[in-house]
Amino acid sequence: MIDVRDLSKHFQVRKRHEGRMAVLRDFVTRETHTVKAVDTVSFNVAKGEVVGYLGPNGAGKSTTIKMLTGLLVPTSGHLTVNGYTPWVSRQTYVARIGAVFGQRTTLWWDLPVIESLELLRYIYRVPEQTFRDNLREFERVLELNEFLTSPVRSLSLGQRMRADLCAALLHDPDLLFLDEPTIGLDVVAKERIRGFVKHINEVRETTVLLTTHDLADVQKLCPRVLIIDHGKLLYDGSLTRLQARFGGKWHLEVDFTEDYADVTVGGAELLHYADQRAVYAFDRRDLSASDLIGRLSARYSLRDISVQEPDVETTVRRIYEEKLLVQDPII
Repeated sequence: MIDVRDLSKHFQVRKRHEGRMAVLRDFVTRETHTVKAVDTVSFNVAKGEVVGYLGPNGAGKSTTIKMLTGLLVPTSGHLTVNGYTPWVSRQTYVARIGAVFGQRTTLWWDLPVIESLELLRYIYRVPEQTFRDNLREFERVLELNEFLTSPVRSLSLGQRMRADLCAALLHDPDLLFLDEPTIGLDVVAKERIRGFVKHINEVRETTVLLTTHDLADVQKLCPRVLIIDHGKLLYDGSLTRLQARFGGKWHLEVDFTEDYADVTVGGAELLHYADQRAVYAFDRRDLSASDLIGRLSARYSLRDISVQEPDVETTVRRIYEEKLLVQDPII
């Protein structure tokens, strides 16, 4: 579905001077420097995949998406999406994709939602029966009935996002771009959006490329993630693999049936022990949870146990802040 090879986008940015004569110097000189927003990025996405595209602010995610949707022309490299070169066959190409941006809407602000959808039917030349069938399905899955006749400007953020998702998929696109689709939404609205994305992927085999800072979206939707930073692709794989490499220590919480004077055990660090409850930290690369539980049960009487893996958000934040993938990319 998506074939990207050595894709780059560079911008020439004017250098601004400082000081008393800065305005005059800016007028007289035209010094520029090159910003490599995307720098020799390569990846492939197969039909039917749901892929998360992650990175800190300014990493190059939006620039990549703009090239994939045909809004920007690359500086160099190869890019085809569903057999098209996006900026060359733009009119034909955009009829086969859908896009939802969390901070923008494709609907007409003062029109009722249903009238916006009818207009989009004419723009995309969707057959009447296809439009009715799709609308009926989306009404059910997204629960649109409560606000279909309401002006877009009167909708809550969650309602508008559901309407935008419906609008993006009315014409049966093969590929859906989602940029921060759950930003600012409450827990219930987020779950409804995630459920809908799962639905269209499983039922229609729609390929989805998702950019988000909400890692719960990624955990629930994306078997595969790409991580970009400073324009370079640094990781291509699963969150589980990322956790195993950079996630730090796991925690084992144990409730004993009685008090013990010493509950230390080899291979694990005792973090806390009080009221017959202990918390251990261990590295899964050196010791599995089952081995640790086996060592404890051989020495003590256990009432209850629970294993807690490292928090994904903490892991990814650490990767960004400490530049772990910059030092050791995994492609």
